[in-house]
Amino acid sequence: MSARCFSWLALLAVVLGVLNASASAAEQVSPKARILFVTQSKGFRHGSVNRAERELAPAEIAVTELGEKTGLFTVHCTQDCESDFTKANLQNYDIVAFYTTGNLPIAQEDLDYFFNDWLKQAGHGVLGFHSAADTFHNYEPYYTMIGGTFIGHPWGAGSTVTLVSHDPDHICVKPFGKEFVIRDEIYMYRNWRPENVRVLLSLDYARSPTSGEVNAQYGYHVPVCWVREWGAGKVYFNNLGHNEATWTNPAFLESIANAVKWIRGLEPGDATPNPEVSREQEELSRKAAHEHGFRIKAPKE
Repeated sequence: MSARCFSWLALLAVVLGVLNASASAAEQVSPKARILFVTQSKGFRHGSVNRAERELAPAEIAVTELGEKTGLFTVHCTQDCESDFTKANLQNYDIVAFYTTGNLPIAQEDLDYFFNDWLKQAGHGVLGFHSAADTFHNYEPYYTMIGGTFIGHPWGAGSTVTLVSHDPDHICVKPFGKEFVIRDEIYMYRNWRPENVRVLLSLDYARSPTSGEVNAQYGYHVPVCWVREWGAGKVYFNNLGHNEATWTNPAFLESIANAVKWIRGLEPGDATPNPEVSREQEELSRKAAHEHGFRIKAPKE
């Protein structure tokens, strides 16, 4: 073999090596996530997901535009679970987002597949907003996955509340800082299992006055945002989103974008349960509620 031929072969090997390395790197870069945004209401219909005469509701517009602006994801919005929430159609998506109420018309076999297979896959996940916790009240797999079940909202839509962050550097709540003030409706929950989730934001009773009755029969602590793992999949829930104005709030929208990055493995974020935080918040919230004279429905004995 001539020296010239050897040089060409050596050069070709280098070029092929670079191309292979580039291909491997490209394979590691996640494509745009595909989100199925479910906004069907089988109970109370919130204004944020009420299409009225519009093609899309305010929350649907906000998430669609967020995907376009960030380049992170594409969105298909549906208010027809019977047609779109099926085993076959779920193959087209990486994330399911819920802003829903009531018992959705989803076949049991499709729910079983969703919880036991689809959601357990790496890169798959759930985004839950506001009344996603007012959905499937008596269906254990759902309320275990989403994290809690609505029992009331003593902090109504006109309430200005202060939220405190328990993990301000966590990618999913970093946009809110250590404290965050917003006007929005805040839920209380039953079926809250702090041993299953990592709570990231909670309501600060002392700085969140209300004229409503605090339903403390299931505890005083009011978690607002949390995350958990579901097999290799991930779940992000945020109570905010009742008010249409919340869907234009930069911190809220950035939190959603960051949650997509977290679910897709583009950014790290701890999902280790932190029940000690709930225990601490339970005591602080109980004390503040009594000190500030809140109307209280007594805890269960």
